[in-house]
Amino acid sequence: MERLLTNLNIALDAILANTLRSVLTALGIIFGVAAVITMLAIGEGAQAEVLRQIELVGVNNIEVKPIVEQKDEKLQEDPVTETKKFSKGLDLSDAASILSVIPSVKAISPEVIIETFVISSGRRRSTKLIGVKPSYFPVSNIPLRYGQMFSENHIQNQDPVCIIGSGMAKKLFPGERVLGKKIKVGSQWLTIIGVSQTLNITAKAKENLGIRDYNMDIYAPITTILSRYRDRARLKEARGRDDDDEDENKIYNYHQLDRLVIQIDDSEYLESSAEVISRLLKRKHNQVVDFEIIIPQQLLEQQQRTKDIFNLVLSAIAGISLLVGGIGIMNIMLASVLERTKEIGTRLAIGAKKQDIITQFLFEALLISLNGGIIGVVLGLLASFLVSEFTDIETIVSPMSIVISFGFASITGLVFGLSPAQKAAQKNPVESLRYE
Repeated sequence: MERLLTNLNIALDAILANTLRSVLTALGIIFGVAAVITMLAIGEGAQAEVLRQIELVGVNNIEVKPIVEQKDEKLQEDPVTETKKFSKGLDLSDAASILSVIPSVKAISPEVIIETFVISSGRRRSTKLIGVKPSYFPVSNIPLRYGQMFSENHIQNQDPVCIIGSGMAKKLFPGERVLGKKIKVGSQWLTIIGVSQTLNITAKAKENLGIRDYNMDIYAPITTILSRYRDRARLKEARGRDDDDEDENKIYNYHQLDRLVIQIDDSEYLESSAEVISRLLKRKHNQVVDFEIIIPQQLLEQQQRTKDIFNLVLSAIAGISLLVGGIGIMNIMLASVLERTKEIGTRLAIGAKKQDIITQFLFEALLISLNGGIIGVVLGLLASFLVSEFTDIETIVSPMSIVISFGFASITGLVFGLSPAQKAAQKNPVESLRYE
């Protein structure tokens, strides 16, 4: 232990005697460690963002959206004719069929979305009125903050009740309890029976997933919306009875539903279930492809894979920085061995062993790389903070990323310091003392 401490003190003296050179030698290690920590922080932040987005869209969900402009599905056995096929559009019967026919479906949530306004206590705000069933909230991972859920009586009786988002509650009734209060939504008065939990929805999530701000929505039973506000299925029937007054070239939104979310038991069945849903809807819609099927989880996983590849490339670049830093340490240590030949000869002549010389120079290389690692960790933390502060990229620095980068810095110092240390130990004491 005494020998080790002596060799460590000699290594420290040598580094302090050439502080500037030691810092310059460690630059590769510094930037390499900082780059590794920053890249891992960006990767962790991206993964956390993807997980939050998956929670927002719901786990194992398939989304069906209507397309207003129809496209005919040409079958091989059918001749191509100019006869135009018509579809009834996406409606509640589709939701019932999917739920009853496909065994992998756990729950289904049809939605009707109306752009309207809400008035309360002289305040008027634009909002989205969403017609839903009680299954909407667990499927979309939107828990109630307080109040009650829509009951079967609410659904069957088409009651004028609603659940409002937490953000809308704060805007309309700041600091007040809202249960039992009435608000005018569009042309109808609705009684508030519940308030949804606040959801943290980032701008990136809105952009990537095309989702709205659920905190500002108002939810009512879907039967209430269809009976008291708008039912496109009935409007379509009315237009069908008066075709002479309609412009044939005008495109109408004939879909009863604006969105259909299907929750699957297991992610393993997402693709196969989506294929079955597609075939079922084509058959019910007279082979008209007036819908699109989206699997948000797969889109997010693909996005995560793309980010992982990007982070892998950047981490490889950071690794190259560490390699360059290691080569720099080796070069400087070789130069140091050459210029300290007399010192090495003197130590060997007064009784130092070859192992002492190896230990001395390994300590020097290791201390340089460790100091570089410490500075690199500080720079990496600072860079991660700046990236998160001044860009739209979330960063999360984990203790493991610091341990990994610091460990690589230590290994780099040992590996690239070993050869110069061995070369120093092999010097002949007599020739070293004569060296000028």
